[in-house]
Amino acid sequence: MNTDQDPTAVDRQFFVWLIEANIRAIDQLLTDDFALIDVMRGGEVPKAALLAAMQSGDLKFETIEPADVRLRSYLGTAIVTGRTKMRIRFQESRAEVHSRYTHVYVMIDGQWKLAAGQGTPIAES
Repeated sequence: MNTDQDPTAVDRQFFVWLIEANIRAIDQLLTDDFALIDVMRGGEVPKAALLAAMQSGDLKFETIEPADVRLRSYLGTAIVTGRTKMRIRFQESRAEVHSRYTHVYVMIDGQWKLAAGQGTPIAES
């Protein structure tokens, strides 16, 4: 990934890598201090824990369908927001989640890196 790439394209690729469980690519994309705010519990998940859960097979992203993706850019920072429909499996539990998300990307050494992610469930109406 380079500076010519639109952060929304990087974000789409991140979702593909989650479904593929491409640990190497995700590891390279995430900053060392990456933190995810878990859409299911609201807990903070550091990079190492996310990668370990995916590597072990405990966490599996079966489908991710992004929509309403928007980008706000600032010098060296990009904020991508949108909605997702996801089917995920954690250990023996499966869930379908509709959420809004915020991903914060920062430019490091000419590459967009994902520094933070936040997911918030959308209440069924």
